[in-house]
Parts: sequence; C-alpha cells; structure tokens
Amino acid sequence: MTPLAWIAVVMFLGIFIIISTEKINKTIIAILGGGLFVGLGIIDQEAAFKVIDWNVIFLLVSMMVIINITKTTGLFQFVAIKAAKAVQGNPLKILILLSLLTAVFSAFLDNVTTVLILSPVTILIAVELGISPAPFIICMAIASNIGGTATLIGDPPNIMVGSAANLDFMDFLVGLGPIILIILCFFTGIIIVLFRKQMVVSNERKARIMDFDESKSLENKPLLIKCILVLILVIIGFLVHGSLNMEASTIAMLGAVLLLLLSGKHEIDEFFRDIEWGTIFFFIGLFMLVGGLVELGLIKRCADFLMHLTGGNLRVTAVLLIWVSGAFSALVDNIPYMATMIPMVQDIATAVGAEAAVPLWWSLSLGACLGGNATLVGASANVVSASISTKNGYPISFMDFTKYGILITLVNLTLSTGYVLVRYF
Repeated sequence: MTPLAWIAVVMFLGIFIIISTEKINKTIIAILGGGLFVGLGIIDQEAAFKVIDWNVIFLLVSMMVIINITKTTGLFQFVAIKAAKAVQGNPLKILILLSLLTAVFSAFLDNVTTVLILSPVTILIAVELGISPAPFIICMAIASNIGGTATLIGDPPNIMVGSAANLDFMDFLVGLGPIILIILCFFTGIIIVLFRKQMVVSNERKARIMDFDESKSLENKPLLIKCILVLILVIIGFLVHGSLNMEASTIAMLGAVLLLLLSGKHEIDEFFRDIEWGTIFFFIGLFMLVGGLVELGLIKRCADFLMHLTGGNLRVTAVLLIWVSGAFSALVDNIPYMATMIPMVQDIATAVGAEAAVPLWWSLSLGACLGGNATLVGASANVVSASISTKNGYPISFMDFTKYGILITLVNLTLSTGYVLVRYF
C-alpha cells in the first residue's frame, strides 16, 4: 500500500475506535475525519460530496419530520394505554403486547424515536402495577431492534443497504419479514420463560390500570386525523414505490411536506428543531470517510480477501457475514460498521452478480441489526431506553441488560442463519 493508504487506514481505525468508545461526540469526530480526508487529499472535495448517499439523508430527515409532528398528538401513548387495558392489566400480557407493539412501530419509525415515545408511559404502567419497569424497558429496546430489521425504513443500516443495493420496501418486507415474524414468536416465548415469575400482582394493582383514561393522552384531534392519514399514505407509498420508479426518500419527503402543510402552522421551526441533526451529519461524515477508502481501493482489497477466505462460496460468506456483523454490532455502533461493509459487499456483488449477492445483503442486515441487542451499548435504542429508566429512578446496568440480550441475540442469529441457508441456498 502507498503511504497515503496507510495514513487513511490508521486514521479510519482511530476514528472508528473513538466513535465506539464515545470519548468524543461521534458526529464531531466523523465530520472532522471527513474534513481531514479531503484536506490530506485522500479524497477530493467533489468526490467527497458525491459519495454522500442523499437518499439515506433525505429519508431520515423526512421521517423525523413526520414523527415529530405525529408524536405531539399523543397517538403512541394512547395506543400503549389501550393495549394495557385490553389485557385487563395482566402484567405478563402487557409486557408481551407492549414489546410486540414496539416491534411494529419500529418497523415504520426510527427505533430511538419509538422507545423515547413509549418508555415513559411504560414506566408509569409498571409503577402502577407495583413491579420493576426494568423487564419492560429491556424487552421493548430489544423488540425495537428486532422490528426495525423487517423493513427498509425500520433501522438506519437497512436504509443504507436499500440505497446501496437498489432494494425497495417490498424487497425488505418479503426478504426479511418472514424471519422477523419467526424471531418475534421465539422472543415471546423467551419473555414468558424469563420474566413470568416477576409479573405477579394483585387484582387491586390490575384495577389501577383499568382506571387509566387513554383519551386524556390525545391532543389536537384534528391534527391527529391528518397525521394518521398521511402515515397511511406514506406507508402505501413505501409499498409501491418500486413500481412507481420513485425512491423511498421521495415518498417520505412528499409525506413530510404534506403534513407540514396540513399542520396549519406558518412557523415550522419547532418541527425542524427536533430533527436529530447530529445523526444526519454523522452519516455525512461517515460517507466521506468510507468514500476515501473506496477511492484508494482498500475496500476492494477487503472484499477480495473475504472471497479468498471463504473460497468464493456464497453460502459460507453469508453465514460469516451474519455472525461477524452480529459480533461487531454487539460492541460498536452498527452504522459505521455498515458504512464500511456495504462497499465491500458491493464489490462482491460486482464479481458474482447482483442477483446472487442478494442473500449477502440480507445476512449483513440481519447480523448488524440483531447483533445490537447483545449488549447495552450495541444499539442506540438500548442506551436511550436505559437512560430514560435511570432518570426515572430505575437504573439498568450493563450486566442487567446484557445477561438477557446475549441469550436473545444468540437465538436470533441462529434462527437467521438457518433462514438464510434454507431460503436462499
């Protein structure tokens, strides 16, 4: 390798480690790294801007706008309370139902947004039942990562894969939907085995849940109706965007603009203020960093090494991607990992053909999204959920989360391996 290539590798690994340890804000270090790559001539400025995947950026921003408007109506809290009352305040059934609801919401919303919205009301329900909220928070965080794996928009790694591999919403739903349903069935069984003894409460406690008035959580009902209609239109748009020859980002952007118009507000700064701009610029910095490695041909070398390691056997490569991705995502943020791996899988796809490489994309997605459940630091939703619980007086330690997360992750990755091998090979 050239001296410049060595500099790029050392810088990238250093940035990756800093991002993983979170000693410095990850957005700052990613943008700084991207700027240094341009400044050192690893990638020129024009190429650096070209490698930014604007489909990913606009899809994230647009969905954040839609959810920021919708969450002001209290819709998600209403659904959570309604679910708790539907099972007559039975804590084990509430735990299962709220976990499944979280998975469903996370298939269409950002995982972090989902847990931010649902965690406070879940803690309230657990406190009224007189039991620890910890099992609820842990299961909902894990469920959010499972549910987010099922669709194109459910988890940022999937958005990145969809854009890179030209896979649409229906591709993800058909390709990953079945295994996620299977995983959720096993997950439900695991919840029952692990937590049933902690879910015993008196009838008096159950009656407190039945006294909740879910209608009080709803605010601005006219806006609520508009939000529901726009969400339905956007989801329909996602289902058919491949047939319309439109990117999912375009559908989301049109939905966001429509909802901004229907909100009736002349000043929309508050909706844009709540966008996670740190996440957006983190992506921009990562795209520039990985683009620099691609420009130097380093990613292609890694792809060639992987193919050599597996003897070009796609079956072995797929299995390796699931477990390596799962292991890495358990320890580090899966977004920079995916940003690094996607160009490598693209190079493999160029060698073996786009159709033959599809199982590799599913393997990468399953490993990266599900592996994050293994530890507390493996996914942003885990960290945010634990933080909310701690702020409410119910701390969840690294080991509290991980002792359940590792078991569930091992089961999920095993099921995913079997699914990919049986269905695609």
